[in-house]
Amino acid sequence: MNSAYALRREICEVGRRVYQRGYVAANDGNISVRMQDDRILCTPTGVSKGFITEDMLAICDLEGQQVAGTMRISSEIRMHLEIYKLRPDVHSVVHAHPPTATGFAVAGIELTQCVLPEVIVSLGGVPLADYGTPGGPDIVEPMKHLLKDYDAILMANHGAVTLGKDVMDAHFKMETVEHFAKIALVAHQLGQVKTLSDGHVNELIDLRKRFGIVGRPSCDRNELPLAELKETQSSEIVEQITQEVLKKLRS
Repeated sequence: MNSAYALRREICEVGRRVYQRGYVAANDGNISVRMQDDRILCTPTGVSKGFITEDMLAICDLEGQQVAGTMRISSEIRMHLEIYKLRPDVHSVVHAHPPTATGFAVAGIELTQCVLPEVIVSLGGVPLADYGTPGGPDIVEPMKHLLKDYDAILMANHGAVTLGKDVMDAHFKMETVEHFAKIALVAHQLGQVKTLSDGHVNELIDLRKRFGIVGRPSCDRNELPLAELKETQSSEIVEQITQEVLKKLRS
């Protein structure tokens, strides 16, 4: 495992990346790393992730009791702690509000179609969890049934959360989610989303096994392509997603 100092540096680096890429605005988002079985290193509340320094980070135990750090730990630490308890294999959690992916979350649309090979191999899909109040004790409840199988989840009317073996892995999965959302939105606007055949999906699942990626469900082969939605419904969804993305970019 990386040293405590290296983990602090990695969290700060990911904080800068999500801020520079527009995945968070102002003081949005939070990042954590499992240091030991009972110690979690986490970003503090009330600080822009683009300007975090190593000395600002806080440490808590798995019950949320802060044990180190002069700044108060993130108000959404409960979500991170529940994820660590449910997934012993997870060593980092990144929560952000990437504009396009969050637009899909606001529109109530999962990113689970079988369209991009790299998404099928690395994530399977990105399902949508029902709404939970940010910072509240129930924020993780709507996603508990998804956490055992998925490493990336959209949070209705909120954002996205990604899980990884380390902080860079969790961050790269957040990049994949937003990249997928941008491509899906463009395809939707063009009026046609062509899903991969069962044969091609099976080949990708075999690749996943060869890469040692286990425990992630396949993409949704039964979901209707977005192009098959009624034209009026499709236009409304595109407009809703576009407005949410523009709002995030202006903030």
